[in-house]
Amino acid sequence: MIQPLVTLADDQLLEINSRTLDAYEERSEQFWIGTRQHDVGQNIEALLRNIRSDPPFEILDFGCGPGRDLLKFSELGHHPTGIDGCAAFVKMAKSYSNCDVFEQHFLRLELPNNFFDGIFANASIFHVPTQELTRVLQQLYCCLKPGGVLFCSNPRGSDIERFIDNRYGVFMRWKTWRSYPLNVGFSELEHYYRPQKLPRNQQPWLASLWRRPN
Repeated sequence: MIQPLVTLADDQLLEINSRTLDAYEERSEQFWIGTRQHDVGQNIEALLRNIRSDPPFEILDFGCGPGRDLLKFSELGHHPTGIDGCAAFVKMAKSYSNCDVFEQHFLRLELPNNFFDGIFANASIFHVPTQELTRVLQQLYCCLKPGGVLFCSNPRGSDIERFIDNRYGVFMRWKTWRSYPLNVGFSELEHYYRPQKLPRNQQPWLASLWRRPN
């Protein structure tokens, strides 16, 4: 069993969830303006390239935010579904992408089994405390079809988890993060650092891809 970076009581988990979601609710318009033009094409391409089934793909956008990437997946001909715990983002994403979007926070997921070809967790799963991370990854594993692919992009750090600007985040080294999906049963596909073509100390994002074995 992997030891969490921080051990939390139930009331602390509730506080983490509510404070983080409240921070996004309060800044939802500001967040949308600040991220709407972000280019994550490298990440989208990496997910789609690793999926083995025949398109169009069923894609879960895990933490879809205001819907930027939902629209892109839809424009590429796939069938994306979004989930987010922030009610303002759910409303924005439905309107912007015209996709199905469900309000679910990450510590209380209700996902179908064996349904998705791919999961796109772009700048989202790092909000899950390490104490709950194995359980959440197990749920994502189960909602993928056998052979399905999980994409994650998380901010790197020296194995710390804490509040930053009222949002809880986990910032791990590659070796530490890698142990979690492997422990659940995922097989490792690839990983890389972002933004592209910059020195490593200017690449704060760690992207990785994982397959649920057949």
